[in-house]
Amino acid sequence: MQRPLAERLLFPPQQVNETKLAKAVNGKTIVVSGASFGIGHALCLLLSRYDTHLVLIARTEEAMSILAKSIEANGSRATIIVADLYQIDDAEAVLARLATIGAIDIFISNAGKSIMRPLVQSLARYQDITRTNSLNYLAPVKILLGLTPLLTRSKGMIINVSALNVLLLPAPNWAAYQASKTAFDQWFRCNWAEWKQLGITAKSIYFPLVKTRMIAPNPKYTHAPAMEVQQAAIRIAKLIYQDKSVSKPWWAIFPQTAGFLASKLWNAYSFHHISRHSS
Repeated sequence: MQRPLAERLLFPPQQVNETKLAKAVNGKTIVVSGASFGIGHALCLLLSRYDTHLVLIARTEEAMSILAKSIEANGSRATIIVADLYQIDDAEAVLARLATIGAIDIFISNAGKSIMRPLVQSLARYQDITRTNSLNYLAPVKILLGLTPLLTRSKGMIINVSALNVLLLPAPNWAAYQASKTAFDQWFRCNWAEWKQLGITAKSIYFPLVKTRMIAPNPKYTHAPAMEVQQAAIRIAKLIYQDKSVSKPWWAIFPQTAGFLASKLWNAYSFHHISRHSS
């Protein structure tokens, strides 16, 4: 079935350079958080076609076990770490387990939680803030603080799988999600130069809407243009070998520029949108 025209224009299909990717990942140990479903799952399948040791981190052991069998069938190794990264103790347990694996070459921070809820529906739901912040910000910070010495020894790489909206103006109803993703993005970018000094390569990829389980509960996205998870995985794989530190959609410059030039108009639109939907 042919993809809608908007998706073909916004998310043109890409392919990896097999030779370059093989050179970048063969023989490497690659840790992927949020590996059981969606982008992480597709990325692990893609990387398993090469000679890799994939370390899978996620909550769902059954899904990871099935994925591990597919990885091994493709000729690569798989290690499973079951962890609920909402819990700080689980993040510490992840670090303890990673310390036993040996050299770690690439860490792909992919686990995340999305939430869309208006302010007036959030007044008694402080847990939305703490849970979203734990997974999107505090857990990856905790893990990277622990992994930095290991990645320094291997002269490794970190890839932050982020969201395009952290580069754009704030959006109504998205406070918990956008704040937590932006917090980690800022922390990550603040450390870029220091990681480079240690010999660690840090890269960020900013995704628009992707067709994952995360967006399924929101009926507003049923017919919205979105990227396929396989294409998202390809873009991460390409970033591993590409000589650049940031990847984002070709059209991202337009909303970024509009946000810089027209913030007052955006604020007016946001107020109008909220007023219309709350009346």
